[in-house]
Amino acid sequence: MKKIIVKKRHSIRKSQGQELLTRLAEQIGTSSDLFRGDMIEVLETNADVSLYMVHKKPLLMDTGDWTFPTLKGAVQCPFPERRVTVDAGAIPYVVNGADIMRPGIVAVTDDVKANAPVQIVDERHGKPLAIGIALFDAPAMRASTAGKMVKKFHHVGDEIWNMEI
Repeated sequence: MKKIIVKKRHSIRKSQGQELLTRLAEQIGTSSDLFRGDMIEVLETNADVSLYMVHKKPLLMDTGDWTFPTLKGAVQCPFPERRVTVDAGAIPYVVNGADIMRPGIVAVTDDVKANAPVQIVDERHGKPLAIGIALFDAPAMRASTAGKMVKKFHHVGDEIWNMEI
């Protein structure tokens, strides 16, 4: 991903905010209430993703196909849905932007769907390490013994994480 440059920043209407939270609820259910705010701002960028500021922090992102919390959003407002848990050996690779391979996965929540966003969390603390796109549904992921299971989308230290506003 290239360096993200913010082109515009403005508040959205309450109806647009409600629509955003409805799209988020499609992904993470009732946990979307954690991301409610009095004022939600949209950051129009040069990237393929729109970022939304809640309480002046970039907590949500929208690609047009889905809306999901950013990594900062997942860290600030932890939610139990859409989790792929990795073991300690996978952590250094995940935080450096690697895709998630099956041998490093220790648990997958039942709501993980193919081609949908997931949060990658560590086994010990349950802390989000990255956001990725699942390549398989949860049962197929559990049944597999090898191969790539999640494609990395956003991780610590990438352009979205380091974006200056």
